[in-house]
Amino acid sequence: MPVSTFRQRLLGNAFSRTLLSLWAWLMLGVIVIIWTPLVFVVWVVTTPFDRGRYWPGWLFRKLCVVHTWVNPLWRFSTSGVKVDDPRRPYVVVANHESFADMFLISHLPWEMKWLSKEDFFKYPLVGWLMRMSADIKLIRGDKQSIVSAMRGARERLDRKVSVMLFPEGTRSMDGALGQFKDGAFRLAIESGHPILPLAVAGTREAIPKGDWRFNVTTAEVRVLEPIETTGMTNDDVATLRDRVRALIAAEVALMKTEA
Repeated sequence: MPVSTFRQRLLGNAFSRTLLSLWAWLMLGVIVIIWTPLVFVVWVVTTPFDRGRYWPGWLFRKLCVVHTWVNPLWRFSTSGVKVDDPRRPYVVVANHESFADMFLISHLPWEMKWLSKEDFFKYPLVGWLMRMSADIKLIRGDKQSIVSAMRGARERLDRKVSVMLFPEGTRSMDGALGQFKDGAFRLAIESGHPILPLAVAGTREAIPKGDWRFNVTTAEVRVLEPIETTGMTNDDVATLRDRVRALIAAEVALMKTEA
């Protein structure tokens, strides 16, 4: 998404980027330290009646929102369809541009359990937050882990909590939308829950590959109309997958022309 010329000149030079990135990383560490005991308290208090761990997860995502507020290099926004019932479970899917997608999508006002690679669960404090929030661990290339992750996703849906997946499997290296894998769409059809597509635009350069510094970035996540899966069978997986990919691709292209 385009950034204003004035803002780019003010914040986008090498000195400003370095200084503000140091500030942003420092603040992220401080926020994580503050957030961990807060989420722990919510986890302890709500465990007896919140089997889906909705509220610890909801608070955890707000960490990303607060960090964006204190990071002057980023401006994130949301748009699109309003989800009236946050406890109606969806299989949420989005295109994947960068690590910053997590910070952007967390601005949406309802809780989702994220399917995340194993490495994130090993990070100090962050891994604890993910476990308390009942996020779903995935070991890439491990078939048993994939089966276990899909079972875990089904359990979250059964407990009236949405799950969040990137059907590309990994972020795009060249900015082009990758091919979607079947998993999310098979999960939606087999569980009988609707797909909720998200279109993400603008995060690709928020954290450049190979550089620890943030970039001046304006990004948006747009919620598209849910797609019901009632009556579908596994024979419809490919059709549903390609339909959703086309919708997201078209919306991302539109968002880039609107900016």
